[in-house]
Amino acid sequence: MTTTPGDLLAADTHMGAVTLRVGDLDGMTAYYRDAVTLSLLAQEPGRSILGRGATPIVILEHAPELKHAAPRAAGLFHTAILFETEADLATAVWSVARRDPSSFTGSADHLVSKAFYFSDPEGNGIELYWDRDRTAWSWAHGQVEMATLALDPNDFLRQNLDEAAVAGAASTNATVGHVHLSVGDVATARSFYVDRLGFEATANFGPSALFVSAGGYHHHMAMNTWNSAGAGRRRLALGLGLVRIEVPTADDLGALSERLDHFGVATRHDGRILGFDDPWANRLEVVAAS
Repeated sequence: MTTTPGDLLAADTHMGAVTLRVGDLDGMTAYYRDAVTLSLLAQEPGRSILGRGATPIVILEHAPELKHAAPRAAGLFHTAILFETEADLATAVWSVARRDPSSFTGSADHLVSKAFYFSDPEGNGIELYWDRDRTAWSWAHGQVEMATLALDPNDFLRQNLDEAAVAGAASTNATVGHVHLSVGDVATARSFYVDRLGFEATANFGPSALFVSAGGYHHHMAMNTWNSAGAGRRRLALGLGLVRIEVPTADDLGALSERLDHFGVATRHDGRILGFDDPWANRLEVVAAS
């Protein structure tokens, strides 16, 4: 399918908070607050909202009645938290390594970014990362050059960790930079996220992974089959509850609603929030930032 500008999400589209269903609300709240260095923005019965400043990043919903999903089920691959500086990233990486070193799963230089990977106490993937300036990214034929190069975490911390950043960690900005999903197949993911939802494909790794974005970012979302090839629709389980996307205006939200209706995607639209499911029953909500 060939897209036109009217088929695309607005360039200023960005990701909102990710909601996780959790079995141990207190333990998970402590991990994201004390290890990942997010602030507890609000605590409600059965719900914790964590983020930086006034920006929610992770919302934890207590669901002790649910079980963990099957290992090869569709769902969340990781929530990627974007830090403004390498010092901010180093502070968060150091904090997780100090408080829960067993949750570290790897690190990589992706050319566009430097990233460190963790698994929270209930098995939800987390990426903590920093972006190089966009002028340093390389593009060819509409595709951004990304790779997975060695990144020594100890060297990174030695070069970037400083006492001032550690002392002021909770006051610096961070956001959800992207969300990476496990899906059953990439062709169906492209049909939904590119042809219907309106992201642009920015990198494609054959039948195993697809990266998509709005406005020329390296990726706001990604879908892979590395652990989930052939997976069908999800059953209700612990883990991913909701992915939120923010578009600039109500007009952008209305245009998306009309586009999804045109393609026969079932939606829930109350005038403020547009909700729908992807082909694997991953729940998404789109809101207007203004």
